[in-house]
Amino acid sequence: MPGMVLFGRRWAIASDDLVFPGFFELSLRVVWWIGILTLYLLHRGKLDCAGGVLLSSYLIVLIVLLAVIICTLTAIVCVSMKGTICNPGPRKSMAKLLYIRLALFLPEMGWASLGAAWIADDIQCDKTVVNGIIATVVVSWIIIVSTVVTIIVVFDPLGGKMAPYSSAGPNHLDSHESSQLLNGLKTAATSVWETRIKLLCCCVGKDDHTRVAFSSTAELFSTYFSDTDLVPSDIAAGLTLLHQQQDNIRNSQEPDEVISHSPGPPQEADLDAELENCHHYMQFAAAAYGWPLYIYRNPFTGLCKIGGDCCRTRTAEYDLVGGDQLSCHFGSILQTTGLQYRDFIHISFHDKVYELPFLVALDHRKESVVVAVRGTMSLQDILTDLSAESEDLNLECGVQDCSAHKGISQAARYVYQRLINDGILSQAFSIAPEYRLVVVGHSLGAGAAALLAIMLRSSYPQLRCYAFSPPRGLLSKSLYEHSKNFTVSLVLGKDIIPRLSVTNLEDLKKRILRVIAHCNKPKYKILLRGCWYELFGGDPDNLPTELDGGAQGHLTQPLLGEQSLLTHGSPTYSFSSDSPLESPAKYPHLYPPGRIIHLEEEGTSGRFCRAAARYSARWAHESQFSKILIGPKMLTDHMPDVLMKALDSVVSDRAAYVFCPPGGGSNVDVVSLNPADWIFLATQS
Repeated sequence: MPGMVLFGRRWAIASDDLVFPGFFELSLRVVWWIGILTLYLLHRGKLDCAGGVLLSSYLIVLIVLLAVIICTLTAIVCVSMKGTICNPGPRKSMAKLLYIRLALFLPEMGWASLGAAWIADDIQCDKTVVNGIIATVVVSWIIIVSTVVTIIVVFDPLGGKMAPYSSAGPNHLDSHESSQLLNGLKTAATSVWETRIKLLCCCVGKDDHTRVAFSSTAELFSTYFSDTDLVPSDIAAGLTLLHQQQDNIRNSQEPDEVISHSPGPPQEADLDAELENCHHYMQFAAAAYGWPLYIYRNPFTGLCKIGGDCCRTRTAEYDLVGGDQLSCHFGSILQTTGLQYRDFIHISFHDKVYELPFLVALDHRKESVVVAVRGTMSLQDILTDLSAESEDLNLECGVQDCSAHKGISQAARYVYQRLINDGILSQAFSIAPEYRLVVVGHSLGAGAAALLAIMLRSSYPQLRCYAFSPPRGLLSKSLYEHSKNFTVSLVLGKDIIPRLSVTNLEDLKKRILRVIAHCNKPKYKILLRGCWYELFGGDPDNLPTELDGGAQGHLTQPLLGEQSLLTHGSPTYSFSSDSPLESPAKYPHLYPPGRIIHLEEEGTSGRFCRAAARYSARWAHESQFSKILIGPKMLTDHMPDVLMKALDSVVSDRAAYVFCPPGGGSNVDVVSLNPADWIFLATQS
């Protein structure tokens, strides 16, 4: 529901968010109250010492004060459990209860201070009583400090601007005033987000690129969040409901109809060939991450294998490879790719906003010059990712509407200039002129590699690009179609990044608002059920997301609905239930690069366990990645080590293809073929 308004300002917490924190504090207070009461009843006869009257008075007043606090907390928890996210009517007394609870902190702080002062006077009483009172004083101050920290966390810097508007309501403002207020809120939100990002990235440099990235990121966040009146727990509940809704829809769908004819051998051969290429070139994309990914993949043996390279004195010949301080990186790159030192032309781990690390190597097995661009590994890379507005590109590719993700296109242009202006590619092809150029990368590196391939293709017509888990919001429609001629993308499962774009985020926000508005369950039940479902699975039907007829009568006031969760006058305020959301002009529809191979998990191997996971591979259309899928593996499916394991599984399974000669019969010779043999036979048939 909308954030609570207390002391004339909006806070980033709703009246139904106090069930769990209230219950936790209530449990602590009850145990504390029982302990103090027991201490007083058992040892009140030992308080006839000097200063004992003060201690006795302290315990009695504390027992009474805790009893009042316990009653108040019980009321807060009970009221917070009432209603639904969009039906705050039963919780209208919450503000008064919170005022009472906050007022009780004043006598508690005063009494805790007096208790600390009395204990400091070295009162000669029973040690058990004195130690018990010391413990109560410490606990009192811990709770007080925790409350102050909580208030700081839920403080909304924009609350003072939004609260007057919330109290007035949209009906009391004309369209001009509403538009002015909304623009003011967006400007203030951009400033707040920019301050937050600068504090978070305080260790990042202050050059022009960084300042531009700060502004772009702040504008993106303010554009996405400024027109909703949701608190973080509302979003968590909405994501939980969406996950169950998606699973429910998937379970209710009938199996896909069997196609009338199987894919021809050339199509299958093409898929197998590209899978084998992906399996091979993924090693280079992983190597570009350097030693952190290698140690993560090999926690027990990795350090031993590359430890010598970390301390070894480098020769002048070695320093020619990129000239950067590579330290442990070079050893991990050699281990990951299986190449020799002499096979590397250039290695750079220079990392700034819009400037990505990359390596260039000679791959003699595939007779190719490989350019591998690193994915996200630093705050600078995150700022590059979040510079998500569209930018027009000046490309010589004969394609109209050449636009792309600004941050990634800037990073691709940096690598392009290094490759061409520094003569890196010229050096590589002077050594191996008959080789072809292959550009690879994972995640952010995949997006940069796809754009780099478009920039280089006019000079290298035989170029190929393999983009592993690329971001969706990358290319304009025309560039996406153009990239199909030379780019293959690989996506695993529910990976969120190939489905992530500003347009898809707007669609996700719309779906969250809808599912929240139609839910008839209290938020605490949604979150409890959601945690259980994410950890252990279950039947998504157990938590309905649509109001049934009988539930309407139990509501004390009508549902606020979807539009009540949006700021009046925002671009999405008047959306219909079926119309797609229009993105701002700076964030048009963008698409992933090239043809897409989708690896899907077969069956279920547990919510998190992947030991027995098996995967199938197929060509997929970009429209299958037009919605963000919610699930426990939406993040882990993006990890490069998980993708490498899935590729290993798919390639090994397809390599065990069983070839049965025609003619049938009981005596059939079964031959196990590797992918290359299978491709040869398929192309001959």
